Amino acid sequence: MTDPTKRQPLDLSSYQPAAGGIAARARAAAGPAYLSGLNPEQRDAVETLDGPVLVLAGAGTGKTRVLTTRIAHILSTGRARPAEILSVTFTNKAAREMKLRLGQMLGQAVEGMPWLGTFHSIGGRILRYHAELVQLTSNFTVLDTDDQIRLLKQLLAADNIDDKRWPARMLAGLIDGWKNRGLTPSQVPAGEAAMFGNGRGGKLYAQYQERLKILNAADFGDLLLENIRLFREHPDVLRSYQARFKFILVDEYQDTNVAQYLWLRLLSQTPSQSSSPSPSSLPGSTRQSIPSQEDGSPGLDASRRPGDDVGASGNVVAPSAPPKNICCVGDDDQSIYGWRGAEVDNILRFEHDFPGAKVIRLERNYRSTGHILAAASHLIAHNEGRLGKTLRTEDVDGEMVTVTGAWDSEEEARAIGEEIEQLQRQGHALNEIAILVRASFQMREFEDRFVTLGLPYRVIGGPRFYERAEIRDALAYLRVINSPADDLAFERIVNVPKRGLGDATVQMLHDHARKRRIPLFEAARMVIDTDELKPKARGSLRGLIENFERWQVQRDALAHTELAEIVLDESGYTEMWQKDRSADAAGRLENLKELVRSMEEFENLQGFLEHISLVMDREGGADEDAVSVMTLHSAKGLEFETVFLPGWEEGLFPHQRALDEQGRAGLEEERRLAHVGITRARKRAKLYFATNRRIHGTWNTTIPSRFLDELPAADVEITESKGGSGWGGMSGYGPSRFDNVESFGSSYSTPGWQRAQAQRSRSGGGSNGGRSGGFSESSSSYSSGTTRRAPFTIEGELVAKSTGTESAFSLKDRVFHQKFGYGHVTKIDGNKLTIVFDKAGEKKVVDSFVERV
Repeated sequence: MTDPTKRQPLDLSSYQPAAGGIAARARAAAGPAYLSGLNPEQRDAVETLDGPVLVLAGAGTGKTRVLTTRIAHILSTGRARPAEILSVTFTNKAAREMKLRLGQMLGQAVEGMPWLGTFHSIGGRILRYHAELVQLTSNFTVLDTDDQIRLLKQLLAADNIDDKRWPARMLAGLIDGWKNRGLTPSQVPAGEAAMFGNGRGGKLYAQYQERLKILNAADFGDLLLENIRLFREHPDVLRSYQARFKFILVDEYQDTNVAQYLWLRLLSQTPSQSSSPSPSSLPGSTRQSIPSQEDGSPGLDASRRPGDDVGASGNVVAPSAPPKNICCVGDDDQSIYGWRGAEVDNILRFEHDFPGAKVIRLERNYRSTGHILAAASHLIAHNEGRLGKTLRTEDVDGEMVTVTGAWDSEEEARAIGEEIEQLQRQGHALNEIAILVRASFQMREFEDRFVTLGLPYRVIGGPRFYERAEIRDALAYLRVINSPADDLAFERIVNVPKRGLGDATVQMLHDHARKRRIPLFEAARMVIDTDELKPKARGSLRGLIENFERWQVQRDALAHTELAEIVLDESGYTEMWQKDRSADAAGRLENLKELVRSMEEFENLQGFLEHISLVMDREGGADEDAVSVMTLHSAKGLEFETVFLPGWEEGLFPHQRALDEQGRAGLEEERRLAHVGITRARKRAKLYFATNRRIHGTWNTTIPSRFLDELPAADVEITESKGGSGWGGMSGYGPSRFDNVESFGSSYSTPGWQRAQAQRSRSGGGSNGGRSGGFSESSSSYSSGTTRRAPFTIEGELVAKSTGTESAFSLKDRVFHQKFGYGHVTKIDGNKLTIVFDKAGEKKVVDSFVERV
């Protein structure tokens, strides 16, 4: 027997549980708390940290949880510090939600994540660090759309371009489109540059960029475009950020435009060894320099199409370079922002751009019931440009998707209003009901109906707090204090309140500033010491300049909230509204107080102003139990118990403009929009269409959307309209597989049916194709056999719509039109005249707008 005192001690430090054994499996099952509750696909997306990863996350599959948990996993495993993670979102709301969730998972770690935000906020931060390298200073102003339009109007006026013929807003749209594609003025194709101002579009773009530099300002497009230029012209700066970010995470990758794509591609390359500040701190041991052009830039060609064989930096990426740890989360089936520059091809070509990328599909939906998911999946399967996935749920099938036809848009609104009231009586919260329309003009019918019913509602996407006139004025004062070179802000308040500084004074300041290439504030400071202004105007301007100089000194000594109160009082702006006797003056004063209160959340004035420039989320009305009315584009990312989808008609949805401008690509984006709409519903999705719809004052006969016939019959139920007559059997259209004659007999009596019968009896009856209750072409002014011509428009103004009445004019009559001048009638169609004008040429106008001469 062995003596216990002579036993050798066991070495326990080398023991590890056997692979696949009970201990190993139990330890894996326990894992960190933040991994609990993830399904296998979600966990795979969280734990796959090395190399490029594309997470195809369908609607309601928990992509936000995957992103935040992935960040938590990176931090918990020590793979990177918070400041070494770049996490990019599209909206401030998404960024706030991610920070909130991370805070709940990891406590205060989120406070050390400076690079979690939107593309524009992160781009703006990088620019402020390196502003001098792009001819700006760190306190540059970010212009909003209103200021951008005003600046472009000044350039058009200086170049003697007619702003009515060539609107500044049109030029702003072109410039924004060019910047979304990463194009500087010198890179804009000649054909596109010639589209504005008789070939002067490119020149105006260059002048606009030059003027922004003088004003120490940038617009939203510059926040990324100037980043790209910074990285191109200063490779050392690019390499420093490449080395800084060990992990890159991107949300909503399917909505990225070309500029965002190029920005990400530059940052996702591997930094060179020679410029790496600390090679031992970078993941991987093998790194290769980014090839450069002769000028030392990384060779970015912004005009190259993303996904070409050449890398996004304009060079072939060395195959031996280790892949960057980049994870992009998105859904190609929810790419619906092509109209503002989003490129669905960016996500479709991810595996081409990042060879060896791992693609993980999240298909388990936690939002909607079975019938809703089946309908949405069957519909989107008709798209050819997609990577492919099928949403599924472990939930019950639930209620079927309903399709309802109405006689007209008014009946459609009545029917939906009655359904909502019925749901409300059953205890359904109004906050959980949404009406998603394809075009904003559809909202009026519902607003009118809800006012009549006394049904609370909110329109999402209406005027924002920071866009009110009094708020913009107050912000303009603060902007000038923060950046005296902000001409647009200075011009806005130079005579608000009235100081006797009219248009002539402002124009003189503009001329002085333009000649000397200085900001307006500097020009005003120089002018007040001369005799170029009358004594009264000179005294007023001197007082204003002295005020601003005093406020700029106080900015460093006082809290920014206290400074704002002082500015509003000493400028006379508060007093102006106190003396105003209008009904809304009191409300404007309350808004100014609320503005000052809203500044308390920020450390300084510059931080507050940058927040105002970037934040676009609508505020207010969140506590009221009310139906939400919004466009389909605004509904992205939201969900409701019950969703009504009106207006599923050809020409409206899919929208005719999308089909005309983009063809099949436009149709597929419209189908993705339909998919997004249906998947907003958790329990009920209710589709509507109207046989007749008033569009911009004109009644149009409509055809049910092709998307309806792309829904699976097994998951769809046809219902009768509760707001009047249903459409079944009397629309005059060919038979549909959703057409149930038994349930749509013409024996019921509703206002809509009575109107139809009265119309039929007046026209002498008739039938159409032998269908019960149908209309012949001769018996209905809304026949499906003819296509109603759209109203003729000139520069957005309705010129003519025929009402069918007979005109009192005759052929060859000499007439006068207030806008087009003199001419003679060449054709008459009801009350619509075709007139050849002496100067304006041939136009179609309503006879009430002309006079016989």
